[in-house]
Amino acid sequence: MMLPTTDADFLVIGSGVAGLTYALHVAKDYRVVVLTKKDRAESNSNYAQGGIAGVVAPDDEFALHEKDTLTAGAGLCHEDAVHVLVTEGPDRIRDLIALGARFSTVRTPDGREVLELGREGGHSRNRIVHAVDRTGWECERTLLAATRTLKNLRILEHYFVVDLAIGDVAGVRRCIGAVALDARSGEFHLFRARSVLLATGGCGQVYRHTTNPAIATGDGVAMAYRAGASIANMEFIQFHPTALYHPRGRSFLISEAVRGEGGILRTRDGTPFMTGYHPLADLAPRDIVARAIHTERLKRGEPCVFLDITHLDAEFVKRRFPTIYQRCMELGLDITREWIPVVPAAHYQCGGVRTDLWAATDLPGLYAAGEVACTGVHGANRLASNSLLEAMVFGYRAGQKAAQEDALPPGTGHDVAVPPHGPHRCQMDAIEKTRSRLQSVMDEYVGIVRTTDGLNTALAEIHEVRRDAESLLAHSEPCVDLYELRNMVEVAALIVQCALARRESRGLHYNTDYPATDDVHWRHDTVVKAGIVQ
Repeated sequence: MMLPTTDADFLVIGSGVAGLTYALHVAKDYRVVVLTKKDRAESNSNYAQGGIAGVVAPDDEFALHEKDTLTAGAGLCHEDAVHVLVTEGPDRIRDLIALGARFSTVRTPDGREVLELGREGGHSRNRIVHAVDRTGWECERTLLAATRTLKNLRILEHYFVVDLAIGDVAGVRRCIGAVALDARSGEFHLFRARSVLLATGGCGQVYRHTTNPAIATGDGVAMAYRAGASIANMEFIQFHPTALYHPRGRSFLISEAVRGEGGILRTRDGTPFMTGYHPLADLAPRDIVARAIHTERLKRGEPCVFLDITHLDAEFVKRRFPTIYQRCMELGLDITREWIPVVPAAHYQCGGVRTDLWAATDLPGLYAAGEVACTGVHGANRLASNSLLEAMVFGYRAGQKAAQEDALPPGTGHDVAVPPHGPHRCQMDAIEKTRSRLQSVMDEYVGIVRTTDGLNTALAEIHEVRRDAESLLAHSEPCVDLYELRNMVEVAALIVQCALARRESRGLHYNTDYPATDDVHWRHDTVVKAGIVQ
């Protein structure tokens, strides 16, 4: 039986900044469908606090932003991709402003209103364009507002893409769309398109402690891998150094911009410790700060360290960080008077679906942009506030390239099958138990500091979790939570496989059995395709 089918010129999976930037570009001339598994505004982008890095100040230069990005990336950034990011980024920022984005501004002594530019760890200039401490929300608001004027664009909410649809077109195996589950009706649907953009965000939910929203279950990487696309550099999971540590509050990001404005990391006895780890002290790259916090906690047997901004003007703190201030006050913590307890938490996936400079993967018809993609920009460690920039730059580029794709021949995809499932109701308790076991394994063995034995133990545990997940899948009715679990298991295995393959320490990957960086043998991407690690 053929699945109910919707045809479009272009299909977008995910409604964050990358997906909407792409959609706005191609929907001027073509029919576009955007699928999002929750509400259209629910995305990783929406939670980005810090800002967008861009060379927009008179005292800044492209070469400086490129150098900062390459330094943070610890020798693995692709220089051509970094050049594209940095040189095209300011135009994408201006596009957002033209669409109505309201970024924070200040007045110059002569009365002109200019962008207020912040600085974050690893940056040599003030170049962070921001909307106080909710920049991602402002970008998402702006782009969603712009979509409402486009007649060719449809955004369908609560459609969970289970797998990419693959077909043979003129003898070439290619992506021809996607099979999605309508979460409200429980029915499967085929969406056909000449090209598909993955813009599904990251995978933070494979860890128990994460700054990511609940939707970040690695769906795009998992479905691309199952379809045969190459996945790269999944060992480089960025742990944000400063997530709120509070017994009554879930992990909440304390933006890098807090340290950029003068925040100081201290141990419980008040000792500032970052000067002992890096010349930039509290503004060191994130991997160094996260490992420093990890070391200090272990050394002192403490559950957290503290971020101190009590020396800053209280009204400035409230004005610059209104969201952080309000969230902490709800927990009884006045950050203008008290130190903020913080710990590292899984934050950003620097690897992903491998792409070229136009966001094209090695599976014809499939593109990827944003956190789901490995463009080569981030290397072994993402520079702060390059993520929203990357999403816009490569989302836009994907639209330029995808417009050159040929239309599908009539009848393509008639043999796409319904994903496997069983007759029984989803066992939510069993799903949650299996998911919790996976997260515990990742927390214990695949965190900030790793060992080879620990990684091998993790891989064995993940294989057992996979068997449990597959058993649940075989016996259960179609269920979003279960398909998310399948994706989380797939991505966790990819992270561990890449981590085992890299026999050195570099950037975000630190293995105590190989503590040195080896530029002779390992200054290259770790690539996985069809079960083979290259």
